[in-house]
Amino acid sequence: MRNQRQAAWRSAAWLAFAVAVSASAQNSVVGKYNGPGGCASSSCHGSILPKQITHVAQNEYSIWAGQDKHARAYQVLSNDVSVRIGKILNLKTAPDKNPKCLACHALSVAADMRAQSFDISDGVSCEHCHGPAAGWLGPHTVKEWEARTGDQKAQLGMRDLRDIAIRSHTCLHCHVGTEEQSVDHQMIAAGHPDLTFELNLFSAVMPRHWKDSGDTPWLGTKEWAVGQGMQLRDSLQRLARRARSSTWPEYSELDCFACHHSLTAPKDSWRQDVGYAGRTPGVPAWNSSRFVVFRYAAAETDAATAAKLESELATLRGLMGQLSGDREQIATSADRAAEVAHSLAGSLNARGYDQAFTLSIMRKIAGDASAISQQGQRAAGQAAMSLDSLFTVYKQNTKNPDEAEIKAAISGLFQQLDDPSAYNAPRFAAQMQKVSALLSTEKGSR
Repeated sequence: MRNQRQAAWRSAAWLAFAVAVSASAQNSVVGKYNGPGGCASSSCHGSILPKQITHVAQNEYSIWAGQDKHARAYQVLSNDVSVRIGKILNLKTAPDKNPKCLACHALSVAADMRAQSFDISDGVSCEHCHGPAAGWLGPHTVKEWEARTGDQKAQLGMRDLRDIAIRSHTCLHCHVGTEEQSVDHQMIAAGHPDLTFELNLFSAVMPRHWKDSGDTPWLGTKEWAVGQGMQLRDSLQRLARRARSSTWPEYSELDCFACHHSLTAPKDSWRQDVGYAGRTPGVPAWNSSRFVVFRYAAAETDAATAAKLESELATLRGLMGQLSGDREQIATSADRAAEVAHSLAGSLNARGYDQAFTLSIMRKIAGDASAISQQGQRAAGQAAMSLDSLFTVYKQNTKNPDEAEIKAAISGLFQQLDDPSAYNAPRFAAQMQKVSALLSTEKGSR
C-alpha cells in the first residue's frame, strides 16, 4: 500500500511538472510561430499517402488540411451563425477580428511572436498544439531528434503530445477553457455550442493524423481514462475561477437542461419522479457530467483517493445546489476537488491498461444506468461517448461474436440524445440496460 501511495505521489508530481513544461513551451521565447506552410512539403508532412518506413507517416499536414475541422476553425467565424452570435453579443468587431473568438478559432498570438510566414486564417494549426516551431523546426528534421526526451524538446518550444496528460490539457484549453479562452452562459445563449469533450472519441473524429505506438494495444483506454481525469480537473479549476470572478453566478456551470427542457404535465415529469435530493426544488443542479463516468476508472485505480474525491464533490454539489451559495466556499471546495482529480489523473497516466480493465469499466458504466441517466442529458452523453470509445478499443483487441449487437445497442444511446430538450431519463436508462445485459455475457478472446 505504501509503495502504491508513493507511486501515485510520484505520478501526480510528474504530471504537475509535465503540464508546467507544456505551458512554458506554449509561451516559449526560443522561437516564433511560423504557420503550417513550412510543414506542407511532400518530403515533410504533406505526403498524400502515409509512409511506412519512417517514424511518422509524413501525411500529417495533408490529413489536417483536408479532413480536420480545426483547419477550418477560422473560416467558421465568417459564417451566418457566427455573425449572428456576434450581433447578439454586441461585439465591437466582427468575430473573425474579435480576440475572444480568435482565442480558440485561430492561433492568436502577439504580433512579435509571428514569423513573416504566419497567417492567422490558417485556424487551429500545427503550432497551436505542438508549440512555436521556430526553435525546433530545423532540429526536428534530423535523425538524432527522436533520441531527445520530451523535456529536451520542450526546451525548444515543442510540446510532448505523446504524453496523454499533456495532450489532454492542450485540447482542454479550448474544449473546457482557461481564463483567456472561455465559453460562458452569455455566449451559449447567443448561439455558441455548449462544450463537451471525450479525448479518445474526439481524436478519432478529427481524424488522427499521428501514429500511435504499436506496442500499446490498449492505448485508447488510457486516452479515455486520462482524458476524463484531466477534463474533470480543468473544469473544477474553471468553476473555482468563475466563483471568484465578477460575473458569478455563471449558469453554464449548471445542468443546462434542468431549465431548457420541454414541458410536460407534472404527472409525466421524470424529473419530479426523481426528486431534488440535496437541493431546493427549482434550483438547477450542478453539471456533474465530467465526473459521472470518471468515478469508475478512479475507483479501479486508487480506491482511497477516489473515495476522497467522491466526498469532496458531494460537498461541492451541496454548495452548488443552493440558490445563493457562498462563492468563496464553492471556489475553495472546487480547488480541493481539483487537486484530488489531478492526483488521480497522474495515477491513471502511469498505470497499465488491458482487456480486464476495459471490460470492467464498460460494465460498471452500463450497469449504473438509472443513476447516470437521472443526472441529465450531459451526463448521459458522457456515458454514451465513453461506452462507444471503450468498446471501439475493446473490439480492436478482442474477438467477440456479439460485436455487431453491442455496437448497435450503444448506437441506440446516441439516438436518445438527438433532442436534448426532450431527453427522457427512463428511456435512456432502458437502452443502457440493454448494453449492460450484452456486456454481462461478454467473453472476448485475444
